[in-house]
Amino acid sequence: MNISFKQLGGAMLALGLLSAAHAADKIAADLVLTKATLIDVAGGKAVTGKSLVLKGDTILAVVDDRQLSNYAASMTISLPGKYLMPGLWDTHVHFGGGPALIEENKHLLQLYLAYGITAVRDCSGDLPDTVLQWRDQVNQRKLEGPTIFTSAAKLEGYKPLWKGTIEVGTPEEVSRALDKLQGQKVDFVKITENTLRPEIYLEALRQARERGMRTSGHIPVQLTLATMFDAGLGTVEHQSYLLRASTPREKELTALVAAGKLTGKEAVKQSLDSYDEATARASFRYMAAKGTAVVPTLSVSRVVAYLDQDDHTHDEALQYIGKGLRATYDWRVQRAAQDDAAAIAQRKAVFEKSASLLPILQQEGVSIIAGTDAGFLNSYDYPGQALHDEIGLYVNYGLTPAQALQTAVINGPRFLGTLDRYGALEAGKAADVLVLDANPLQDISATRKIRSVISHGHVYDRARLDKILADTKAWAEKTTAP
Repeated sequence: MNISFKQLGGAMLALGLLSAAHAADKIAADLVLTKATLIDVAGGKAVTGKSLVLKGDTILAVVDDRQLSNYAASMTISLPGKYLMPGLWDTHVHFGGGPALIEENKHLLQLYLAYGITAVRDCSGDLPDTVLQWRDQVNQRKLEGPTIFTSAAKLEGYKPLWKGTIEVGTPEEVSRALDKLQGQKVDFVKITENTLRPEIYLEALRQARERGMRTSGHIPVQLTLATMFDAGLGTVEHQSYLLRASTPREKELTALVAAGKLTGKEAVKQSLDSYDEATARASFRYMAAKGTAVVPTLSVSRVVAYLDQDDHTHDEALQYIGKGLRATYDWRVQRAAQDDAAAIAQRKAVFEKSASLLPILQQEGVSIIAGTDAGFLNSYDYPGQALHDEIGLYVNYGLTPAQALQTAVINGPRFLGTLDRYGALEAGKAADVLVLDANPLQDISATRKIRSVISHGHVYDRARLDKILADTKAWAEKTTAP
């Protein structure tokens, strides 16, 4: 058959129109990640043959590879041999050290991203208004960093040990404080117990519960753990508090402390001496039934417990911390240096027994939420790196890698009521994704082997992550100690 140039041109034009029409039928996307293995954190399994489709800051779809022809993506990245999982959460961090250290704290935001931490829960410091600003700026994409959830200023009693608190001593003052925090749209309420009277602590929990506000806190030595669970405390911050619920003598020891006949330290020692696993299990079952979770912060506890034998002055991660923040580490180091042999043995015993409770808590259904206490004051507890240390300890003390991942991916969003947006690689979830070189379900240390970080849909490849680290190191070296 003879076809003229005119006919050929018409046919090509028709094919072009058909191709354009076919392209118009495709679903527009910004990025496709394909050929990688997806980590189903909730199910604890690796999934192959699926691709991740992203649009803006959201996962548009998770599809079989053969369905990719339905999408028109601006960029496709093939990742054979790599693993995809949701970004990690550190649910107990602190920003603080006073106004002079605001810039040093701000530099921690990109540092968190460099370590694959795409969300943090700020548990209050002395820069609450600054952190609220950062939270909004990150949400508005005006500031690079992990998504921030914050309590803003914590509740405490009069003449508190910690700066940046709201001092309360009456029900009316509690009400005014919660009014302020609600006006700031805080994500939860943090309560500490250094100078806060126990009855006002319980009043704060009652009022927060009535308002539908989530709560998080330390445990007053004058109250039993069951009393706190009954009052609706959302999370116990620091696992060592739970030692008090692992002895049949808890009520007796708590009453002695409340009466001023026993110190808190001595009560902890006697709790260790009278530890009973059956009591611990019963307490933790009750804790789970009441819906109270725990944020262990084992990484910092281990650092402090073993300061007598571990030299941290040459830690690689120290080079990324400004000298002003480094100086805040001194107080714990100096306090620990004053301990005699008995006190050193005691702090190690408290850590080891506390850490050993992890598998029991998991078995009894308590939600374990990964958090590190990283930030100012807490010696050698490095923002970013500490989360990997934390979940590594969880595995060392009895959790499976899958369970450890769940503490850092799912349980934090569950506490905050944001599982509709976070916690899995699913359509509609946030485009916060890690690309790893190894399978974290087989070895938890694989979370450190980061090839790329995707935060709010923005890709940070390895070169960009390395530049963040290099720039942070150079900047930190130029800072000055107070």
